Amino acid sequence: MKPTVLTSLAVLAGCALASLSPAGAQDGCGNRGQLDTLYCDEDKDLVADLPKDPSKLRDPSTLVWAYTPVEDPAIYANIFKPFTDYLGQCVGKRIVYYPVQSNSAEIEAMRSGRLHFAGFSTGPTGFAVNMAGAVPFAAKGTEKEIRGYNLLAIVKASSPYQKLADLKDRKVAHTAPSSNSGNLAPRVLFPDEGLKPDTDYKPLMSGGHDKSVLGVASGDYDMAAVASDVFERMGVRGTIKPAEFRIIYKSPIFPTSSFAHAHDLKPELAKKLKDCFYAFRFPAEMTKEFNGDDRFFPVSYAKDWAVVRDVAERSGTPYNKAAYEQESKREAEAAAKRNAPAAPAATPPKQ
Repeated sequence: MKPTVLTSLAVLAGCALASLSPAGAQDGCGNRGQLDTLYCDEDKDLVADLPKDPSKLRDPSTLVWAYTPVEDPAIYANIFKPFTDYLGQCVGKRIVYYPVQSNSAEIEAMRSGRLHFAGFSTGPTGFAVNMAGAVPFAAKGTEKEIRGYNLLAIVKASSPYQKLADLKDRKVAHTAPSSNSGNLAPRVLFPDEGLKPDTDYKPLMSGGHDKSVLGVASGDYDMAAVASDVFERMGVRGTIKPAEFRIIYKSPIFPTSSFAHAHDLKPELAKKLKDCFYAFRFPAEMTKEFNGDDRFFPVSYAKDWAVVRDVAERSGTPYNKAAYEQESKREAEAAAKRNAPAAPAATPPKQ
C-alpha cells in the first residue's frame, strides 16, 4: 500500500460521506443506534458488529495504522517505532505507520478501509466509532488504570488574567472542531465559570494543542484550551517552560486517546492484535514521553467514553453523520485559513 493513496484522503475527508448511498447498509439490521448506515449494532454495545457476510471479513497481509494528529505527526513515527516493530513480530504481519494530518482524514481512512487500526484522540473517537466502524479496545495507562487528562485553560504567567471571566473579548484559542478538550468541553464547561464561547469571545481554531500552547507563549492568543497531557509532554521535551504559563482552570478528568481496530477484521486477527497490544510494555523513552504510562490498558467504549459522549451531546455536536460533515468542513476551512499564503506587499507607486 502506497502512502500516496492515503494522502488523497485528506482532500476527500468531509465530502466522501455525502456521496455514499444507504444501499451499502447491512440488510436486516435490528439496531443501529447512532452508527452510520454502513454498520449495525444488534448487541447494543454502541460499536459496529462484525459484517454478517463472512466474505467481507478482512485479513490483510499488511496492516496500516496511524496515531491521532494532536501534535507534529512525524514525532510519533519515531516514538512508536519500537512498538510498530514489536507488533509486526507479534502479529506476524508487516505493520506500516502512516502519519495523518487531520482528524477527519484519519477517520475517513478507516472508513474507506485504508487504516486497519489507529489511535484516535478523545473527541474524534466518537466520530470514528459511528462514522468509520472503529472498535476501541485500548488506551495508554498503567497496571492500575487508563491514562486520563484534564482540560486546561492556560495563559502566560506574566499576563493579568486570573480566572476565565477575565478573558471576555480576548483572543482565545480552541484547537479543532471535533476535539474534546480543545473545543467541545470548553463550550460545555466554560460558561459555568463566567466565560461563554461565541458570546464572550470568538474561538480561534489553532489546528492543534501544541499550536495553541505555542500561540499563547508567542502572544498570538491570550488564553488557550488545551489537553493537560499534551501540555505536560511539551514541558518534558523542553518545547516549553511550564513556569512561563499559568493554569487558570482545570476540568474533571477525561479518558485519553483510544486505540481502535476496524470492525471488519477477522475475529482471530482482531484478538491477536489486542493480545499483542496488552502484552507490550513501553520502553523507557515511550514511558517518559507518555507521562509514566507503560502499557495499553483495556477499555470499553460504552463505559469509558460515557462522559465524552455526554459533553458532545450537551455541546450540540452529537457523534452523527450531520455533525461529522459539519465538523469536517469546519476543520478543512480552518486548515485552509492557517495555510493561506500571506498577501503580497503592495507595489510602491512610481515616482
